[in-house]
Amino acid sequence: MYAQMVKSETADNSPKAAAFQARIDRGEKIEPKDWMPEGYRKTLIRQIGQHAHSEIVGQLPEGNWITRAPTLERKAILLAKVQDEAGHGLYLYCAAETLGVSRDELTEMLLDGRMKYSSIFNYPTLTWADMGAVGWLVDGAAIMNQVPLQRTSYGPYARAMVRICKEESFHQRQGFDIMMKMANGTEAQRRMAQDALDRFWYPSLMMFGPSDKDSVHSAQSMAWRIKMNTNDELRQKFVDQTVPQAEYLGLTVPDPDLRWNEEKGGYDFTQPDWSEFFEVIKGNGPCNAERLEARNRAWDEGRWVRDGLMAHAAKKRAAKVAAE
Repeated sequence: MYAQMVKSETADNSPKAAAFQARIDRGEKIEPKDWMPEGYRKTLIRQIGQHAHSEIVGQLPEGNWITRAPTLERKAILLAKVQDEAGHGLYLYCAAETLGVSRDELTEMLLDGRMKYSSIFNYPTLTWADMGAVGWLVDGAAIMNQVPLQRTSYGPYARAMVRICKEESFHQRQGFDIMMKMANGTEAQRRMAQDALDRFWYPSLMMFGPSDKDSVHSAQSMAWRIKMNTNDELRQKFVDQTVPQAEYLGLTVPDPDLRWNEEKGGYDFTQPDWSEFFEVIKGNGPCNAERLEARNRAWDEGRWVRDGLMAHAAKKRAAKVAAE
């Protein structure tokens, strides 16, 4: 999930809040000018903000491979994908702004560590096969979470997800196509594809957040329909969908205990190392410092652009006042 460990605020017990909950229970969309409990607004800002940051930071591991993609066609496709991710971040920042928080405030919270991004982007991309694994597994896990969010209760968020899901579907297919080429290529290429699957399998499972029994914030978010499914439901669905794809590629999922369970109609599988997950969330992953340093540098070096835009806007306002 692109919004892991988002803390839900507690519910408001006032009659007004009860009427608000009744609207959600009837499946009505909440719009920016509607009254909403403060806890609902704050939880949405955290989730949408973290989702937006994940899209922006997620450009870094893939942008690093644009100039090294094996063909001109692969470079163009990867460039388009990275541009899509930037667009997703902008849609989501716009959705968050309708809740009364500015894009600059959200960015500052990312840069000083008050707001997180998805743990998956703190892992390095070491080979071209990793571009396949990221598209196939990481974007595949993102789609699993994001498709239900098209029905989330907050209107601007739900509408932003429609286009994002269409583009993420393309990204997942692009990744699977890379993996298919690698898996059917030379022995060295097949080994690279298997190595990428080995390294990204468990971090991908972590994207859905901790087990339901340890996810203390899910219940309120689901009651408000900010979140549509539990972490474990989505993780099981992802495994059930992805294992046959790995088999089609002729690759082996790195889990010796992976078994089809006829009774539940899904795979039994080994849970990720949750101690590693919490260390990455705390900032101790392989690339945490590198990712934040890159975003801080971009923010500092882009200051002259922001200052120029503000000066231009002020000049236009002054000219309009003078004309009136």
